[in-house]
Amino acid sequence: MSVKQISVFIENKKGALATCTRFIADHGINIRALSIADTQDFGILRIICDDPNNTNAVLREGGYITTVTDVLAAEIEDKPGSMATILEVLAEAHVIVEYTYAFLAPDGHAYMIFRVDDNAVASAALAGAGIKTANQEDIF
Repeated sequence: MSVKQISVFIENKKGALATCTRFIADHGINIRALSIADTQDFGILRIICDDPNNTNAVLREGGYITTVTDVLAAEIEDKPGSMATILEVLAEAHVIVEYTYAFLAPDGHAYMIFRVDDNAVASAALAGAGIKTANQEDIF
């Protein structure tokens, strides 16, 4: 089970992020979660949105460079140690976590997004530990 994440490459200059997010909003796209990583010259805006295929097409038509990646969304309890438990399950399954970020859905569920080296192995390990993963429909 996975969720589509769109990565948008943005020049690291004043106003570029505001311009991009306004472009997304003006096209009626709802961003549910985001993460931003930057270097000296550019940033990567990673988003989970309501219609990833349309969003990717709209961004490309707008001149943005994008990639679409399947990531895992794991439901996480709001208590100490929840994230550590998930990471321990993944480590025991020899899954490499490249990055992670979190968000709270309107229904009150919290989710961690994980980019891992093997979605199938990670999903199976999480399921085996009783940790629920979500798909695009679950988080919207």
